Amino acid sequence: MAAALELFSTRDAEDVSIDDVASAAGASRALVYHYFGGKQELYVAALRSAAEQLESRLRPHEGGRPLDELASGLKRYFDFVEEHAAGFAALLRGGPANRAGEVGEIVDGVRRRLFRLIQKQMRVEEPSPVLRTTLRSWIASVETAGLDWLEHRDVERPTLEKMLVDHMVALLGVAARYDGDVAGLLERLA
Repeated sequence: MAAALELFSTRDAEDVSIDDVASAAGASRALVYHYFGGKQELYVAALRSAAEQLESRLRPHEGGRPLDELASGLKRYFDFVEEHAAGFAALLRGGPANRAGEVGEIVDGVRRRLFRLIQKQMRVEEPSPVLRTTLRSWIASVETAGLDWLEHRDVERPTLEKMLVDHMVALLGVAARYDGDVAGLLERLA
């Protein structure tokens, strides 16, 4: 699985063969086929593994202020990004062809669960359309920041994490101008 994640994170899935994975894993081609059936099944299993690892990291450690919990969640998120760079990149990279079917469901599932975790941390039962859009935009920014950080590593991780918390506050500030409920949420968070 680790070999597959590494290969899928650095090359398009179409450019990775079962032979490539078997060679990288030090296993036979027949063994890879036995356990996974084919390349698409292996790709889906690798992404599912990366998604499960990320989600297990993001389970909240409740009890603090919402922004502190958000910062703590970001630290755990970037711990995963750093420790499992291949899995993270494989989970988020890929062209439109990789976003259909099971693969799209895995990626979208992670985003939905992350959305619900943030919603829970902020103690929001049902987000308004403005808050929903704001939170989904922030999640996309965090994903992009993670990929950029892996590629360049020219921003210190603690700085990036703090910047992303500040980014959330700034986005909520803009959203508050359009939605009184978000304004109330922002007051509670501050």
